[in-house]
Amino acid sequence: MVLAFPKKLNRRKTASPCRQRTGSNLFASYRVMVERNAARGLRIPPKIAAFVSLLGLVASVTSAKPAERLSHTNLLHFRDAKGAVQIIRSTNEWKARRLAILAAMVEVMGPLPGKEKRCPLDVMVEEEVDCGDHVRRLISYASEPGSRVPAYLLVPKAALNSAGKFPGALALHQTHALGHKVVVGLGSSPNDEYGVELVKRGYVCLAPSYPLLANYQPNVKGLGYESGTMKAIWDNLRGVDLLESLPYVKRGSFGAIGHSLGGHNSIYTAAFDERIKVIVSSCGFDSFRDYQDGNITGWTSQRYMPKLKIYAPDSYPFDFHEIIGALAPRAVFVNAPIGDTNFKWRSVDAVTTSARNVFHLYGKPERLRVEHPDCGHEFPRAVREEAYKLFDRHLK
Repeated sequence: MVLAFPKKLNRRKTASPCRQRTGSNLFASYRVMVERNAARGLRIPPKIAAFVSLLGLVASVTSAKPAERLSHTNLLHFRDAKGAVQIIRSTNEWKARRLAILAAMVEVMGPLPGKEKRCPLDVMVEEEVDCGDHVRRLISYASEPGSRVPAYLLVPKAALNSAGKFPGALALHQTHALGHKVVVGLGSSPNDEYGVELVKRGYVCLAPSYPLLANYQPNVKGLGYESGTMKAIWDNLRGVDLLESLPYVKRGSFGAIGHSLGGHNSIYTAAFDERIKVIVSSCGFDSFRDYQDGNITGWTSQRYMPKLKIYAPDSYPFDFHEIIGALAPRAVFVNAPIGDTNFKWRSVDAVTTSARNVFHLYGKPERLRVEHPDCGHEFPRAVREEAYKLFDRHLK
């Protein structure tokens, strides 16, 4: 069931409740409406989440005493109908908090597109290479009107030669000059070739390029996005649509795996797409407060989230504790090497300790797993093998 909201606010010239409210009161009214319905298990359309997020931003600048944000680290709190902070005791109450987390992400990343951008995929095959046990296709697909995403599609030959259905996965690349080539074996980067390793295990893998890297330079602002992060999320969601459209791919249950940039790209995408049931993030995050000892610059380029720089460290709308929690009760595998100089492993432990409380709420604490290999900013083979076993357990 989809929650119904008024299509537009009352625009009559006579005084209306909407015109009489401050930004803060209007935000509170809509937030209560959203949280009540989320607690009943109703699906909240992404546009409504974006609208509530926008009202929250209005409230923050129009109210003398804007409501304080809930703690990023204590995920078992939510606001009740009166705005009071209450302890979460059920998964239905958690859904209200989860909705608020997605709204906070939208506040920084910009709105998630809707049906207006879900055009035909119009897949074009530019090259096909026989790789022995699988086929590698260089393709592009229309993620939205006016924007085509370059990608590699890896297909096991067994999938092409049988009537069976095979699991599908997004293989998301790190920041690399060759972009998506690295995950399909064309970048001389063995630890990044998880696309090749997964297709050899029987997975149909899509490896899309990340916006503003390598040969993919979309006009992010011109397409209506406030961040490269949200553009990547939308491209990836359409990539899952593409996988679902293939006759030899299982529908409704997918994996996402990535290293570094691909690590947090997997997490962000899965937060907005619950078809992704297994999420593997290698060297993909720590807390924003801990990142580079508080120097958040690396997160604020157009490729990522420029709006994040307008917030003081104590007022970031969201942090990774909440996003990892928002993935529950799905299977999440985190690689956080002890020697990673980009993301601190102790911060990762603090993030996942907070998030694990949500997995406990669902009775699935074992579905959040963290590994700490003794290496640098790498995704070593032994850890990748453990991640693949998780894929096999939940997707095959």
